[in-house]
Amino acid sequence: MTPVALDKIEVRNVFKVFGSREKEVMTLLREGLKKEQVLAQTGCVVGVNDLSLSIRAGEVFVIMGLSGSGKSTLVRHLNRLIDPTSGQILVDGENILDYDMPALRQFRRHKISMVFQGFGLLPHRNVLENVAYGLKVRGESKGQCNERARHWISMVGLQGYEQAFVQQLSGGMRQRVGLARALATDTDIILMDEAFSALDPLIRAEMQDQLLELQRTLEKTIVFITHDLDEALRIGNRIAMLKDGQLIQVGTPQEILLSPADDYVERFVQRHRARLI
Repeated sequence: MTPVALDKIEVRNVFKVFGSREKEVMTLLREGLKKEQVLAQTGCVVGVNDLSLSIRAGEVFVIMGLSGSGKSTLVRHLNRLIDPTSGQILVDGENILDYDMPALRQFRRHKISMVFQGFGLLPHRNVLENVAYGLKVRGESKGQCNERARHWISMVGLQGYEQAFVQQLSGGMRQRVGLARALATDTDIILMDEAFSALDPLIRAEMQDQLLELQRTLEKTIVFITHDLDEALRIGNRIAMLKDGQLIQVGTPQEILLSPADDYVERFVQRHRARLI
């Protein structure tokens, strides 16, 4: 019998409550109270509310929603920058919530990397050192670090800037450094949290093009957070729509556009349609 391929990432019934009355909030949520009602009654914020989804290996999976929808909270669960109040996070079939600190460090160094909205670069290091940083932490030799770093600096179009420091670079160039650093570690999964949102529209489009071009050959599993439907439709193989910490709809760009699940999703796609007319 042919083995059934596992999803790369599975999120199972994840809740995240911010505040000191977690047990009370969990009871209220299971009784059906909404985020605003819980906040008014307990003073606690519901970041993620009983959310389940799966992400396939090799796809660009976009998570989007308005501010406060839970998209950034959710993505930080995937590398355990945040631990859920309840639920499971499986990567390659393993519940990463069971990892102790040594296992978690290995997971972060070898399987998953992240590109931040604010670039997350080290200002006292040059471009080459920033891109090589993850490899250095992993314990690779200086020669290996520099070789791989130079390769990815070239791949993102920054050849010649290896010795430049962060403050000498434009916003778009800094974002390319962040992307090169994530790619250099050659992890299976790349998390991108509003990675291009701080960029000017033309540079943002260039970065989207570059990401798609790289993905054609790399076939990484990319989880991309955005609040911009145009960006989601352009780069996503599938899109998850979040509202108030809950999953509203998952589908291909065409499914989201043509068959919105409710009025919330419909409002997103209406604005997109209006721009096309």
